[in-house]
Formats: sequence, C-alpha cells, structure tokens
Amino acid sequence: MRGSLRRFVLDVSRSHLFSGDMEKTGGDRGGSMNMDVRSQVGSLLVPHEADWCSYPSEVFTQDLRAICGQFGVEPGGRDGGLILGSASCRQVSRFEAAIVSLDAQNVVRDRQMLRSDPGDHLFLLVQDAGMCRIHQGGQAHVLEPGDMYLVDSSQPSDFVYDGRRSRQISIHLPREEMLHRFGPVCAGGIEISRNDPLFLAMRAVLAKLFTEDCAVAPHLAEALLSLLGAYLRCLEHQTGAAERKAEAVLSRALAVMERRSHEPAFGTAELAEELAVSPRTLQRHFAAMGETVRERLLSIRLDNARARLRASGSGARDDSLAQIAYEAGFSDLSYFYRAFRTRFGHSPGAARGAVSS
Repeated sequence: MRGSLRRFVLDVSRSHLFSGDMEKTGGDRGGSMNMDVRSQVGSLLVPHEADWCSYPSEVFTQDLRAICGQFGVEPGGRDGGLILGSASCRQVSRFEAAIVSLDAQNVVRDRQMLRSDPGDHLFLLVQDAGMCRIHQGGQAHVLEPGDMYLVDSSQPSDFVYDGRRSRQISIHLPREEMLHRFGPVCAGGIEISRNDPLFLAMRAVLAKLFTEDCAVAPHLAEALLSLLGAYLRCLEHQTGAAERKAEAVLSRALAVMERRSHEPAFGTAELAEELAVSPRTLQRHFAAMGETVRERLLSIRLDNARARLRASGSGARDDSLAQIAYEAGFSDLSYFYRAFRTRFGHSPGAARGAVSS
C-alpha cells in the first residue's frame, strides 16, 4: 500500500508540476529543477468574470458565514461599503471547499464570534490569486499565489487584504477527525512551507481533486490527508525544544494579555513579571513576530474597544465613549482617539454611527 501511494504521488507530481522548462534542460535534478517546479505552481481554478461582482458588505458577509461560519468583513474603502468578489462552495471528494474572491480590507474571526460558533473545521487554505496576510496563534504569515496554510477555525484569526483583489480556496477538514489522526500538532494555525518537497506533492493532488471525476476522488482525498499527515509528523519532529519553549512563552503571554488588557496600568513589565521572564526576553519573543509587546497590547485594546462601540451602536448597550475607552484599558482619552483613527481610519464615534445607521 505504501509503495502504491508513493508511485501514485510521483506520477501525479510529474503530470501536474513538471513540464517544458525541465525537458529543455535535459531533466536536470539539481537546484535549477527545484526552481522550475516552484515556478509552475499556479491557480487551481480557471478565473471567471462571475467571481467579481459588487455586493453590499452585509450581503457578502452573510454569504461567507453561510459557508465558513462566523466571520466579520471590513470593506476595503469602496464607495458605499461595497465588496467586489463572491463566495461559493463546491464538493471536493468528501470535503466541502469554499471559493472566496474579495477586495476587502480584512476578514476577522474574533473571540466573540468563537463563543457563538466554536469552529469544527481546519481550513486547508490555498492562496489561489492575489495576496493575504494571515494572523493566527500569535504569528503572521504573508500568503502569495500558490501558498498554503492550515487555519484552525477554533482560534481567532485575521486575514488582511488591504483592499486588493484576492482569491482563496478553503478545503474544510473535520477538526475532530484531524486531531484524532494527527494529534495536536495540526491545531493552532500552520504554514505549509514551499521549501518542503511534500508541498509540491500536496499541490499536485489538489490539482487532480479539482479536475478528476468523483470515481477517483475518494482515493485522491485520502492521498491528500496522508501527505498532510506526513508533513505534520516531519514538522513535529523538526521542532526543537528551544522553539517549543519559545512558543509556550508566546502562547502564555497572549493569553495573559487577552485577560488583563482592560487594566490601564498593565504593560510589558507587568506581563514579564507574571510570566517570570525578563522584559528583554519577552521583547525578543515578540520581535520574532515583527512587533513589540506594546504594539500587540494596543491592538488588543483597540479591537476590544471597536467591538464594544459596535455593540453600543446596535443598541445592545449605551455606554459613553470615555467609559468604553477606559474599560478597554486606555487611561488617556485623547491618546485613544488618535490610536483608533490611526488603526481604523476613522473616529470612534464614526464606528458607532456606522453600525447604528
């Protein structure tokens, strides 16, 4: 069985990823071959004009939620808050696949959404066109066309597009089944590295899944899961003790920040003290993500304040701006106004007004 699977993957890889450029070089098996293969990774779908239609952001959000669960969509600045794109789904073997095209600013899944929709899938996300910056598990990754990322729907996530056109394919894998098959290594958000040969094999099987008829689809789906499992096992083996310790510190830090961000006096020194590490060590861990403790804490407080403003604007509550700012962890109202406008491009009052109108 293992030999058959290996021959199958090799045949699929050759037929979908190896082509003219390699033949012209006489089938070179060195580094140039690897670069040629990487350059062949392209779209899984044929672009269609129907992918790009204008929708009110509320309608687009409803379509997205019907397919993927609770997500919030921030329009990219088009007139009238319109979203250019579409959200549809199709069956790929035994899995549902979401195909989402959009030009939004960002799509977010926060803790409030998780409370109403805990998330029962891992999304094998394929960046089919355009670019995206994804934040999950305390890390940020830039996805370019062809890249893949395993998203954990049970944890907060933020997909940033900056108003540019992007198309993504999301294969919905049952989370409990994946945890049973692969263990906890598959949870929390994982980048599928282009530098790993298994990346190319997974891309080849995905290409076959989107083109072959249903008769062979179950075998292709199992091949995909076998390759994903092999990748995860290798990843687990390669993760050293030092990296696991660093990830543990970051995980604990982010949890404490979420819990204590409402305290105006809470900052880097207080966080380091609670984690029993030095402020310098703490800053070094956050620097690996391209940010500082202060920047992440500010981001959490601003996100919480905006959520409160929207709830207030919808009539659920009627708190004052000052009260919302203070309870989000800001002791200086003018600083809150400046930081909010810098982050979201409008005033806190406008955020409340946009919802109530």
